[in-house]
Amino acid sequence: MSQKKRILLIEDDADIAALIKLQAEMLGYKLHVEVDGLNGYRAVEREKPDIVVLDIMLPGQNGFDVCRKIKSNPDLKNIPVIILSAKGEELDVVLGLELGADDYVAKPFSPKILFSRVKAVLRRNKEPEKTPQILAFGDFVLDVDRYLLRKGDKPITITLSEFGILKRLLINRGKVLTRNQLLEDIHNDDTFIVDRNIDVHIASLRKKLGPNFDWIETVRGVGYRFKE
Repeated sequence: MSQKKRILLIEDDADIAALIKLQAEMLGYKLHVEVDGLNGYRAVEREKPDIVVLDIMLPGQNGFDVCRKIKSNPDLKNIPVIILSAKGEELDVVLGLELGADDYVAKPFSPKILFSRVKAVLRRNKEPEKTPQILAFGDFVLDVDRYLLRKGDKPITITLSEFGILKRLLINRGKVLTRNQLLEDIHNDDTFIVDRNIDVHIASLRKKLGPNFDWIETVRGVGYRFKE
């Protein structure tokens, strides 16, 4: 990489921190370590790193609170956060993602896999924030301005909510979105599903996109992801 990307690691386990630092140096990243939540957040404010890797079980202030503070600060909210934690239960993963974390890696972990996630998140973060007007995938095209989905020259009829969900998934290709995040794209005037059940909307989308369409992945207990 032409300029070293700066990683702020907030982790109180010295052995894990040393392991991550070794992998970071091998891959050409610059890594700074903080060992508690309060100083970790102050380091984010001070250094504004390219990415934060954040443990949950921290002295001073836990990682969930640090993540919440980062994502609620207008000056810091665009800094990507990967949560790294032994708390790998579904509820913990969902909470971390809903607080704004860009990814969640459960301990024990492979340093190579962790840094593949780091690379993927940094790549996504470089993408322009402006929504593309045309989103293509396979033989399909989603025309954002015209609210139109088509396969080749054939239009496919979808509801406004299905359109919003598909657009959100496409813009965030490779990233897991929780059901609550996707519910933001459900329109109140959409009467296709009365109870606004996100799983039914996804099932309907899959059916309309064809029997061999498998690009929308279910991440059990968390939500959905559109394959990169």
